[in-house]
Amino acid sequence: MASKLLIIFVTILDIIAFALAVAAERRRSTGTPTPDGQNNFYCVYNSDIATGYGVGACLLLLASQVIIMAASKCFCCGSPLRPGGSRACAVILFILCWVTFLIAEICLLAGSVRNAYHTKYATVFFKNPPSCETVRRGVFAAGAAFVLFTSITSKLYYSTYSKAKGSFSPYGGEAGVGMAAYR
Repeated sequence: MASKLLIIFVTILDIIAFALAVAAERRRSTGTPTPDGQNNFYCVYNSDIATGYGVGACLLLLASQVIIMAASKCFCCGSPLRPGGSRACAVILFILCWVTFLIAEICLLAGSVRNAYHTKYATVFFKNPPSCETVRRGVFAAGAAFVLFTSITSKLYYSTYSKAKGSFSPYGGEAGVGMAAYR
């Protein structure tokens, strides 16, 4: 039986991670080229808070994944699972959970790193203002979407793992002959 307290705690972590990723998308920094009076241009950025939001979402998602994997002993340690559909589903969800987790982490980290990078001062030799590149629109949103996918697949994985986990005995039960009914 899956622990309801664990699922509730991990769900809260995932909801906060999703909210931080959405907030990072909405608050990502934008840059505008500004002249300095000597025909030089430099970039002025409005905010850098999206970097913190992205890193926070990344860390909360990591904590959620670690808790689920510790509770299920990362699928490879512990007692064997009962053969059947639950075990096959748990294997598929385990793989899918890790794939979506890695994609979410990559999106959130790449967005945070790119958001923290600011173009430096441009020289007189350029007639055009600098590009003031920032993180592309949708990077944090993709991270938020994969946070949601990871949340769903990790909870489904944990539930199917808990269902498949049981007292598996390769011999089908007790090895002796039960004679208690013949007294």
